[in-house]
Amino acid sequence: MKSIWFHFQGYRDLPDDFTEKYDSVWVTPPNDVLCDPEMAGKYFNWNLEELEYADEMGFDGLGVNEHHSNAYGFSCSPNLVAMPLARRKSQAAIVVLGATLPLYNPAIRVAEEFALLDCVSGGRLVAGFPVGSAMDTVGVYGTPPTMVRPRYYEAHDLITQAWTRPGPFAFNGEYNKLRYVNPWPKPLQTPHPPIWLAGGGSIETWKFATDNNYTYNYLSFTGYQNSRALMQGYWDEVERAGLDDNPYRAGFAQIVLVADTDEEAERLYFKHVQNFFAKALHVAPHFAAPPGFMSAESVRFNMTKAARPKMKSPYEQTWADFTGDKRVIAGCPDRVVHELTEAAKSLRCGHFMLLMQVQSMDTDLTKYSTKLFAEKVMPRIRDYWDKQGYVDHWWPQGASKTPQPATEQTEALA
Repeated sequence: MKSIWFHFQGYRDLPDDFTEKYDSVWVTPPNDVLCDPEMAGKYFNWNLEELEYADEMGFDGLGVNEHHSNAYGFSCSPNLVAMPLARRKSQAAIVVLGATLPLYNPAIRVAEEFALLDCVSGGRLVAGFPVGSAMDTVGVYGTPPTMVRPRYYEAHDLITQAWTRPGPFAFNGEYNKLRYVNPWPKPLQTPHPPIWLAGGGSIETWKFATDNNYTYNYLSFTGYQNSRALMQGYWDEVERAGLDDNPYRAGFAQIVLVADTDEEAERLYFKHVQNFFAKALHVAPHFAAPPGFMSAESVRFNMTKAARPKMKSPYEQTWADFTGDKRVIAGCPDRVVHELTEAAKSLRCGHFMLLMQVQSMDTDLTKYSTKLFAEKVMPRIRDYWDKQGYVDHWWPQGASKTPQPATEQTEALA
């Protein structure tokens, strides 16, 4: 299985009374009051340092994404973060998951920037095409909920044509009207970088993934135990489409924190996990689920077959609550190996977006967990699916199947 060190790039210092004073971490948290530009710059430098460290530790991929007007993850331009990673002498995939397509008009900008990242990285880009959250698309950018998916589908068609058709050519869509589509350069990978979809449980996204033979990645914080029904819904769609059950068709986001012992993990990480679930996921319902954003079919599925259990306030939950239902995989290396293997089996998942920097964690603590994972967990899980004969057809052509730690890379290059 692939281990992708994924950074949500949240604002790390929200006040203790944040959930009492403000109704949402997304869209409306007042920037003048809560977001110190000097601290934001410091946090972004830490983010890059942590991603670069994960690269040095030999992770299979480095992941970033796009969000707007929030403290949950305030990376408004993931390609700005991806570019310094792309130019490193590395074998790690650059997983930009992704560019929120409905927000770009015209979407040719995504085609250009992704192509440039692919060329600079030597063909290591994964091109993530998420529909985007309702908070970003509707709340921040003001897109009418029922227009989000039509804009998404048209943007997808423009980008893939820009990568595969000889330019210049004309594109006359409903939202994108261009007389000359002629991006310089085209991607290095042929016919284009692998396209991954990211979603939160929409049936339409599953169908779009199977229709186009893309990977589907479930980005959630419910943990693998509470996500089995939803992921089974995706695999049922794969079967209906007549496709094989290759686990690399699926990806999953999971909080993973490693320490020398289980007891040390609780001591080191509990307050940060509690902060994350209390503050970073404090989203007002009217921003999270505006009428018309999700289809009736998807709403019905999520409220019945994939209904999430009702949770107590994060401040009322214990470490055993967070780890018991697998929202958080944490502990000694042996425990983490066991639970990630169980997650891979139960979800039939080949790509794991590992969330190893949780809200208020500082860089030293993040690196500690990252190093332990790279040295004592990753080597024991990496070939889980490969030794069963599965091939990852959705991995970038320029990324190594087995990245080496930086010291070994240097020796190999010499």
